[in-house]
Amino acid sequence: MSIFEYNGSAVVAMVGKNCFAIASDRRLGVQLQTIATDFQKIYKIHDKLFIGLSGLATDAQTMYQKLVFRHKLYQLREERNMKPETFASLVSALLYEKRELAKDFVVSGSASESLYGACEAMFKPDMEPEELFETISQALLSSVDRDCLSGWGGHAKPWYSVLLENVVLG
Repeated sequence: MSIFEYNGSAVVAMVGKNCFAIASDRRLGVQLQTIATDFQKIYKIHDKLFIGLSGLATDAQTMYQKLVFRHKLYQLREERNMKPETFASLVSALLYEKRELAKDFVVSGSASESLYGACEAMFKPDMEPEELFETISQALLSSVDRDCLSGWGGHAKPWYSVLLENVVLG
């Protein structure tokens, strides 16, 4: 078993028409043993910027703290919030790898194979906010049912805005 599957997880993000949504499962486990059923995997950086972190829980929490610290430094220096493209570059630099930017949806976690299949089957371009929320919720729930390392419900964050800046998934 990979260390990235040690805690198990399922995280998915989708883009709709002037909206986006991000969802994750709620389970925190140590391999097949469930520790908690309300573990947070979606983190808010600012009102228009969220990140879903999967993998080893302690690494995800440390990564979130580093990202918040870097964002606060950026706010002090630039006197504005980070744009999604800037944030994606920051995350890529911190992870020491080049990220591919997707235009429709991204998945991660131990349930990523079933999530990818569910998203491929359910995703349509330019969904309205209500349809996007329903689609991401159904994709998450159907895929965590097929992965014993994730589950115990889900948590979804829809974001609606007519002035939505570019959304970066990756």
